[in-house]
Amino acid sequence: MRLKLKDYSIILVLYFIVHSISAQYTISGEVSDEKGNLISGIEIFNASGGVLATTNAKGKYVTKILKKGNYKIVYFSYNFKIKQVDVPILNKNVIVNVKLSGLDEELSEVIISQRRKRVFGLKRLKDVEGTAIYAGKKTEVVLLSESVSNKAANNARQIYNQVVGLNIYENDDAGLQLNIGGRGLDPNRTSNFNTRQNGYDISADVLGYPESYYTPPAEALEEIQIVRGAASLQYGTQFGGLLNFKFKGPNKNKNLEVITRQSIGSFGLFNSFNSIGGTSGKTGYYGYINYKRGDGFRPNSTFNSINVYGHIDHKLSDKTTLTVEATYLNYLAKQAGGLNDAWFNLNPLQSNRSRNWFRINWNLWSLKLDHSFSKDSKLSLNIFGLDASRKALGFRGNYKSRNTSPIEFPDEILFDGEYATRNLISGKYINWGTEIRFISNYNFKDSKNTYLVGLKYYRANNSEQQGPGTRGVDANFNFTDLNEYASSNFKFPNTNIALFGEHIFNLSNKFSITPGVRIEYIKTESNGSYKTILWNNEDLSSGVPLPNGINTFRDDRVKERSFALFGIGASYKPTDRVELYANFSQNYRSVTFNDIRSVSPTFQVDENIDDEKGATADIGTRGRFWNLLTYDLSAFAISYNKRIGIFWVNEGPNKGDRLRTNVGDAFIYGFEGFIDVSLANAFNFSSNHISLNYFANMAFTQSEYTSSLEKSVIGNQVEFIPNINLKTGVKFGYKNFLSSIQYTYLSEQQTDATHATVDKSHPSYGTIGPIPSYSIFDASFSYSFKKWKLETGVNNILNQSYFTRRATGYPGPGIIPSSPRSFYFTLELKL
Repeated sequence: MRLKLKDYSIILVLYFIVHSISAQYTISGEVSDEKGNLISGIEIFNASGGVLATTNAKGKYVTKILKKGNYKIVYFSYNFKIKQVDVPILNKNVIVNVKLSGLDEELSEVIISQRRKRVFGLKRLKDVEGTAIYAGKKTEVVLLSESVSNKAANNARQIYNQVVGLNIYENDDAGLQLNIGGRGLDPNRTSNFNTRQNGYDISADVLGYPESYYTPPAEALEEIQIVRGAASLQYGTQFGGLLNFKFKGPNKNKNLEVITRQSIGSFGLFNSFNSIGGTSGKTGYYGYINYKRGDGFRPNSTFNSINVYGHIDHKLSDKTTLTVEATYLNYLAKQAGGLNDAWFNLNPLQSNRSRNWFRINWNLWSLKLDHSFSKDSKLSLNIFGLDASRKALGFRGNYKSRNTSPIEFPDEILFDGEYATRNLISGKYINWGTEIRFISNYNFKDSKNTYLVGLKYYRANNSEQQGPGTRGVDANFNFTDLNEYASSNFKFPNTNIALFGEHIFNLSNKFSITPGVRIEYIKTESNGSYKTILWNNEDLSSGVPLPNGINTFRDDRVKERSFALFGIGASYKPTDRVELYANFSQNYRSVTFNDIRSVSPTFQVDENIDDEKGATADIGTRGRFWNLLTYDLSAFAISYNKRIGIFWVNEGPNKGDRLRTNVGDAFIYGFEGFIDVSLANAFNFSSNHISLNYFANMAFTQSEYTSSLEKSVIGNQVEFIPNINLKTGVKFGYKNFLSSIQYTYLSEQQTDATHATVDKSHPSYGTIGPIPSYSIFDASFSYSFKKWKLETGVNNILNQSYFTRRATGYPGPGIIPSSPRSFYFTLELKL
């Protein structure tokens, strides 16, 4: 059979395609110091941009697949001089062994910051880190070492200033709890994110009660990693995605390192953070003790807390490492309660509650085993657990009518010569889980691909009791007569089994796709009883409603469901400096029986409330332009079905009530952008000791309820969404002096689906109405001198009166004012 010219052309084209694909090589080798000791953790970069590899525990590395050409390879570490090597790649793999020299002098704060920025560009998670895949996902990393902010008070507005679109509840001035949301997600106790530290869960119950009452101190953290909704495949089903606190680890170059930080601030704030760490042989250790107390910026808002953390890792062999961690937190806070709009406008710093208390006891533990079968295959096994409790005590309102505002009766009112009985909610959370992950690389047609498979088992046994507490003013968390008022006593055993997997298909050295799947089994249970009270004619002389009977109801439920979530991500890198990315992932949020059985004086709960479902999509570009500009610009969309929220009922049996239920289906979309401009490089400052950067973090969001059983909701904007969310500022540094000035602006946002406004017939309702727009200025400064560092700053420089939350329960109900102008001073000593 003869071949035609057309056939020859096809064969020739196929030859060149195959040849171009196959002409791909790697650079490998080992990195050591001047004494010949192999060094782990050295990062290898292409000088024109892009991370190529990181040395392993043995100091060895293998780069990504590279084409023929001449490369300038950079070897980077904070503890050694940067080294650049010219490496030509002709027609085979290249081996390059390098030695790094130690630093002759301590680098200034500015130079350290510039070194990181020039090498890293915009910090994000790599495509593969440890036993996790982040390719094609929208990821953001907060580098605490570069943050010039009020770390002593965990000031989230400053710490997360380069994470786009976050909506933050500012409940206190101490940072005892983190409350962040975004894209229409309720910020309350970060319950819409899968919240972890060092890769394991820290919330009360991942699915049964996903609120996180514990927040690690910023002073102990190396990074805060955030992966948007696409993290639902690897880390859980939540719409928000992943929030992971990565702690500082043992100093690999010292047997003992001691850091002590002592801080004072406005409103009696005192914060003492003390840590030790180091490495001895094959064993590394790190731990801290953090004590914090203060008076708060309102009356009745004192607090004190103690947080202890310990970490030990030991190399069982060159391939296997065992890590043990334990965390303890205990804090007691007095809660000033909520205000209505009239009281807030009169004096936002007042309080009408003197008997409300909140106590947290949090105990976390983790046992992790990391094993490398080879340079391409790794296994991690993490076993973790929680033994915790929270107790909320206070007078939350008048028990005469569910339609009467709980704010219009201050707790100073006495009944029969005594204070009114306080309501007590006591929750106990005992859970444990295990997560095993296996990740491996393999070559297919000279292309390096990566796959990940994992299995998670999670078991929780929560319990909650609600009823009458004491009538005193102290922090007495004991129940009194459970027959006096409505009460409940429940256990909530929950089981979750999940199988997940993702795969990076590198179709070329520039383009990859990453499909994934998560298969979930969820079983939530409710075992217990609750009591309601029937009231007869009221005795108006005493103001006390008289009970004539108590109804007791048994409520035992089991809800099982199994389903699969799918997603896919894509990444295209036309150059080493630019990446285009896109991803789509399904999401799911389980309704909790715990929410159904918690009685609130400010709203009713629909007995038939159901799970939320939906999907998240991102598309964007990120990268850097020389050493002048780093950026991440993206658009997103969320389909949110059966969204849970609160609205006024206009008809039916619950008419006139505020009802918490599945409000309806919503669609949320918007633009998010972050840019960081080096003005020092743009204007070519002559001194390397000067840095000047401008950053802008902006989110423009729109939303709409597309369907609802309540007609007045359809077409409304979704709650907790400011149309404009802006954080911008300037960072300046000279040698060991660093400073940051930040401006924050959020436009008005709604708090319920019906867009209810302050009702003149019920002027005391602080739970109703929008959150007005607000703008805040902050300034922070630091100066280092040898082993010492001084940090100071002013938050809310212009002393604006504003609030970020209308609480329907604790710590309200009502408007929770945010902090006025405050100052802080921190002195650090590192030995």
